[in-house]
Amino acid sequence: MKTHLILIAMLVVILLGLAACAAGTEIFDQEAGRKANFLHGLWHGVIAPISFFISLFNKTVSIYEINNIGWAYDLGFLIGIGALGVGGGSSARRN
Repeated sequence: MKTHLILIAMLVVILLGLAACAAGTEIFDQEAGRKANFLHGLWHGVIAPISFFISLFNKTVSIYEINNIGWAYDLGFLIGIGALGVGGGSSARRN
């Protein structure tokens, strides 16, 4: 029972840590010239489900960073989103 509580506590801490890196924050400023690049897109794609859940309760968090460099951010975002579903197909196969 204690191990379940420890695992749940660790999961909550990890989720809160990931939430701190969510898209839509004021880190990327159009006026200062800071824009999200490929690696930011990749990370935002990976944490998109968490960002979505947090965005339901916090209006300053969004799933997609609008201040980005263009196609490179989009490519990273799509790869990050796709990485979430890679293992699902093999478990659904019938033997």
